[in-house]
Amino acid sequence: EVSTEDPETAFCTLANREDLNLEEGSIYHCLYQFTRNEKLTETNKLLCDVCTQRHYGPKNNIKSEKKYVYTNAKKQMLISLAPPILTLHLKRFQQAGFNLRKVNRHIKFPEVIDLAPFCTAKCKNVAEGNTKVLYSLYGVVEHSGTMRSGHYTAYAKMRSMNNHLSDLVLRGLSPQALETEPVKGQWFHISDTRVQAVSTSKVLSSQAYLLFYERLL
Repeated sequence: EVSTEDPETAFCTLANREDLNLEEGSIYHCLYQFTRNEKLTETNKLLCDVCTQRHYGPKNNIKSEKKYVYTNAKKQMLISLAPPILTLHLKRFQQAGFNLRKVNRHIKFPEVIDLAPFCTAKCKNVAEGNTKVLYSLYGVVEHSGTMRSGHYTAYAKMRSMNNHLSDLVLRGLSPQALETEPVKGQWFHISDTRVQAVSTSKVLSSQAYLLFYERLL
């Protein structure tokens, strides 16, 4: 969605991004980098229809003469609609010469994550006055091995029904009540046909490849 709002508010978020604990190697640091403000200059300048019309006149003349005006701009990707289910896919490979190499570094992720610092100030399905958009972790996919071979396993939480999620999915209602604690339940590690109960600390120490969160607030 391209924003044409007042430049003073176009890059505002629901919560102050500068208050985040941006520990390197954390999921918050990854999200911050992914949604950072970028400057488009030189060969990355933006084609500006308004500037072009102001300089060359009506559009029909522009197309025939193929003249355009490019301008410096700022770009930032923010969330405009908070999803019921948040899926985070970590890029676990990097280019090493002509080869791809797996990244085995542990990325810290919390049980409850606040998406507000990465949402636009006018996020569509967030109740007015809310400065938090909270999600509770319920699933993790982990990969062991190399880029050529390996094994996928999963952690899943058996939990009670999340009424806020039901309202959001079935009725389109934004959560109103303040819920800041993770959904209660028991974690299980699933590897092929083997299923074993595990602690929360075991889950949070895993080498996450995919993270699944459900909306709380």
